[in-house]
Order: sequence, then C-alpha cells, then structure tokens
Amino acid sequence: MKRTVLALLATGMALTSFAQADTTAPKADTIKIGGMIIIKKSGRNKDEGREVIISNRHRKNPNISTNWWIVDLGFANYKDETNYAAAQQSGFVSTDFTSKDNLKLRTGKSVNVNIWAFQQRLNLVKHVVNLKYGLGVELNNYRFDNEEVRFSKNPTKVSIDPSLQGAGKNKLAADYATIPMMLNFNFTPGRRNGFGFSAGASVGYLYSARQKIKDDGKKTKLHDDFNLEKWKVSYIAELTLGPVRLYGSMATRNMWEKGLDMTPYNVGIRFSHF
Repeated sequence: MKRTVLALLATGMALTSFAQADTTAPKADTIKIGGMIIIKKSGRNKDEGREVIISNRHRKNPNISTNWWIVDLGFANYKDETNYAAAQQSGFVSTDFTSKDNLKLRTGKSVNVNIWAFQQRLNLVKHVVNLKYGLGVELNNYRFDNEEVRFSKNPTKVSIDPSLQGAGKNKLAADYATIPMMLNFNFTPGRRNGFGFSAGASVGYLYSARQKIKDDGKKTKLHDDFNLEKWKVSYIAELTLGPVRLYGSMATRNMWEKGLDMTPYNVGIRFSHF
C-alpha cells in the first residue's frame, strides 16, 4: 500500500512539474539590426497576435575602425605665381608664354580622383579625438584652356603648337601614391552619420605623369616627369556633415623643380563610412 501511495505521489508531482513547465509560453524571435534589437513574441494560441518589442541598444565604438576603398571626386587646380620672364630666360617655356593665362586651366574639366585602399581611425580620447590615417593614390588631371600647349622632354620645355588649335582635349596628368595623416574630431561618436572635422598632412610620391592630347579623334600620350617634384607634401582637411563628407588639400610648395611656380590644390566630396 505504501509503495502504491508513493508511486501515485511521485506520478502526481511529475505531472504537476510537467504542467508548470513553460511549454505553452510564447516563443521569442530576436533580430539585431545595428544598435537596434527587435523581439517577436508569439501568442499562446493561434487567435492571439504577436508582440513586437523594439529596443535601441547603445552601440559600442571600437578603438580601431577600418574603412576600405574610399573614393574622392573633386576639382584640381593650382595657384600660379610664375615669373614668366625668368622662365623664358631659363628655357623652360618658349617666348610665346607671357603670362599665367597661357597655362590657365578649365576649372570644370580639371578633376581630382583619389582612391584610398583603406583608412583607419584610432581612438585617442573617448572617441571624440582620433588619429586618422590611410594609404591610396591621388590622380590629378590639369585640363588646359589653351589647346595649343605642348610639352616636350629631354630637356623639358613648354611651348605653343599652332597645329593643336581646336584640339578636343589637352591635359597634364600627375599621379601620386599618398599617405594621409590627420587628427580627427568626432563630436557625435555614438552616431553613424555625425558631425566633425579632420586636419593634418599628407605625403605623396609621383609615380606617373603624362600629357594627353586628343585631336581629330586621335589620342597621343607623352610619358615623362616633366621636371615635376617627385615628392608632394600637402595640408589636408575633411569636414563631416551627417552623411556628407567634404575634403580639401593644398600643397606646401611648388609642384615643379624649376621653370614654373605653381602650388596645386584640390576640393571635392568624399564617399566614405567615416
């Protein structure tokens, strides 16, 4: 009898425990989107709907953030302070060059394209002050307003070629492998598209230069360094206004080794995550 009672009590306790188990509790599905958590809870039966809970979780900023393949699109130009009388005497330019108007650029057609393989942001002070650096290439295309400008090499000389009158395109291209280094101030570190600015300097090495002329559908290219300075050191800056990022750079000195005195600068828009 005692064994029977004990067996019944054990069976009852097991059934009670089974009944109290959370088998009928609503199941919850959790979805994480960035810093947002969405929780779906099913009802206890088919007639009940789903309960959706949305919570905004604070996103923790990493101490090192990496941004891959950034592209800059902008305009290229230079500040011309050449003494053309002295440049003629040196033989670098022909006697046809009497003023800076001869090498004036077409502003809307002179473009700057930068491709950065990566940029990193290193936290220094509470993600508000950061060190920003990277590696990439600067591609500068200086489109001349005067289609008759012609470069020659060995030795380098700039002259006027009347046969190029009416040429469809005449430009000088200068490409640099560049390392930028900036101090970044991010005033809204908890937001993806915040507000801030960066300022610093970059060092670039000239790895390619050429004059490209398109005349009557025929394209000609002359590759040479044309006595351009091999190294280019520039002041650089970046402005972040929500999803919009602007950049600018200005060289610290003349882009030519001799003859001409031109300081290049670029401005444009940056397509980047930070």
